[in-house]
Formats: sequence, structure tokens, C-alpha cells
Amino acid sequence: MSEKKTTHFGFEQVDIDQKAERVAGVFHSVAGKYDLMNDLMSGGIHRLWKRLTIEKAAVRRGHKILDIAGGTGDLSYQFARQVGEQGLVVLADINDSMLKVGRDKLLDKGVAGNLTVAQADAQYLPFADNTFDRITIAFGLRNVTDKDLALRAMLRVLKPGGKLLVLEFSKPGNPLLEKAYDAYSFKLLPTMGKLVTGDADSYRYLAESIRMHPDQQTLKTMMDDAGFVLTEYHNMTGGIVALHCGIKP
Repeated sequence: MSEKKTTHFGFEQVDIDQKAERVAGVFHSVAGKYDLMNDLMSGGIHRLWKRLTIEKAAVRRGHKILDIAGGTGDLSYQFARQVGEQGLVVLADINDSMLKVGRDKLLDKGVAGNLTVAQADAQYLPFADNTFDRITIAFGLRNVTDKDLALRAMLRVLKPGGKLLVLEFSKPGNPLLEKAYDAYSFKLLPTMGKLVTGDADSYRYLAESIRMHPDQQTLKTMMDDAGFVLTEYHNMTGGIVALHCGIKP
């Protein structure tokens, strides 16, 4: 009898087939206050991180964009304005609670016609080969069970010459900053989560999942191994966040 495979859920080891369900529970819990908590946790700086992602994406009119783990639609909103009526933005998320919040928010902002939503697992993208000009995944890759499988799926659905942009928490380069960041993440974040959303555990998982995510160079190597070329990363806020980019040959 073979042993069950396990993976990490934060610092906890769980059966590999349980992780997606556990992650889903986190985001069902926080979906309604997700945007508010992003602003509080980052002091609004997440908007600057996303702005650089949008700039590096260099989206043009007519492009087809896939925004994986798109959550409440911050990137999708900007892309929908950039691709015009001839383009298409797919707001994708594995979590239906997050998708509903994102869809309603974008409809309230008047985004329609060139935007669609799809409940999709990043590991098994339900799209044809060579479909998208750009793929973004912002603060979502660390929650994926098999990141290598997901990166290969993203490569498959990108058009040749298309670009993947991965925005994710990473590893600070300065030991003093890292120590301060740890104190903030493991002490203040769960308390803030409990006060605002009534859920400390989900924000404790958030901090743990960031520490378990590959560092900058490791993720770059994973993208290389998946088949991307011209891979690079840009550190922001001292390496607390990094934007990785790669091209499909």
C-alpha cells in the first residue's frame, strides 16, 4: 500500500488532495473584506505593486488576457480598459466567492462586453493551446498545490511570444527587514484579520504560505524549467514582493 502524498498548507502538512479545499475555505471566509484587508495590510502599497505589473504587461488593443487568481478584479479592470472592444479579458479564480465579488465589482464599474469570468484551477486551465497574449497571476501562485504543473499549463495556453507575469510575495534581501517583516506577519496580521474579518486563522495561513513560497531565484528557475525564456524578476519594497516575467518561445 503506497503512502499518501502530502504538501504544505502554511506550516502544516496535509494530504495533497486536501490542500485546494483548505485554501478555498480561507478565501470563502475573507472574500467580502478582501479589498479592505489588502489596503490595511499593505498600507495601500499593493496598488503600486499592481501598477508595475500592468506597466510590464504592456497590453495592447485587441489582446486576449488571462488574469488567474484574479480575485476581486483589480488587474482585470485595468486590462479591460486597455484591450478595447476587440480584446478580451478572462477573470479566472478557483474560488467562486472571490469570483462573485470580482464580477459584481467590475459590473458596478461599468466593465462589460470584453470581460468574462471563469472558475478555473491554475493547474488544469480549461482553455485551448495558444489562446492568450498575456497571463497574470497576482498573489495566487503560492496557494497552488503543484506550481510546476500550473506553470506548464500557463505556458500551454499562452500564444508564442506571449508573456507571463507572476506577482507574489517573496524573500526580503535585508536581514533586518526580514526580521521586522516576520514580526509584522506573524503577530499583527492575524490580529488585524480577526478584528476586520473575524478570522485570525486565515491570515495566519497567509503569513505561513508566504514563507513556504519559493524565493526569487528558485521561482525564476522553475519558470525556466517549465519552458519560459527571457525570464527575469523585479524586487519591490525590498524584496517583500517580486514580479517575475517570462516569454513563451
